[in-house]
Amino acid sequence: MDLPPGELVWPDPGYAQLAIRHRPAFWLSEVTVSGEYWARLRAEHERSGLWPVLLEDSVQPWSAGQIAPDAAAEIDNYHVEAFMAEVWSDWIARAHVDQLELLDPFGPECPGPAPAGRLAADPGVVADWYAGMVAERRTPLGLVAVDRGADALAVMGWQGALNHNEWMVPLAAVVRSWEDRFGVRVVGMGFNTLDVSVAAPPTTFEHALQVAAEHWTFCPDSILQGAGTLIDYAEQIKGRNAWSFWWD
Repeated sequence: MDLPPGELVWPDPGYAQLAIRHRPAFWLSEVTVSGEYWARLRAEHERSGLWPVLLEDSVQPWSAGQIAPDAAAEIDNYHVEAFMAEVWSDWIARAHVDQLELLDPFGPECPGPAPAGRLAADPGVVADWYAGMVAERRTPLGLVAVDRGADALAVMGWQGALNHNEWMVPLAAVVRSWEDRFGVRVVGMGFNTLDVSVAAPPTTFEHALQVAAEHWTFCPDSILQGAGTLIDYAEQIKGRNAWSFWWD
């Protein structure tokens, strides 16, 4: 495929590990692209090894190379259940008594990862649909050399959740698990946002509540700055084919 004008994005040596300072983190287009173009690149991923990401069109850390890439192999060292339990227990240790209702009905006990959903459609088809919506924001394109889209969070050196978790590798492990359990595909990223498509969303309130608990450990602001409680948030995500996250 012909690519639009663009350039490689190199990490600032001060932000990257020694082993990966001397190779580009990803390629970034100079112009915006359509959802249809994203879909064509997504379909080529198996052969090209390049995953497309629609990137927020504004002054971003990646424009200045202020990114902290990690090797995809690091993601293998992290697991969703352990990450959830750590975030949950840390918050409980600091929370006031009147804040605990936020986590009803689970309270201080972390429920662990939710069961897998049932595919309602092909994950690629759902991703292409959602890319069409995200691309309406007039987004440039990033291409990153990864085996799966979830790994882009670490390999690109994205720092969008820095105020929640200093290292993106554990978050990439969570998204990997969502790819397997919910047919999730990474579609877009911004300065502090992440957009993913969901081909197997929870369709019952009980299942959505368990997924809401995962979302809270992944991005607390999704609940704290929005719905307010896991119960209300579960109603919002039930049956939805796209999840968007924003970190304050």
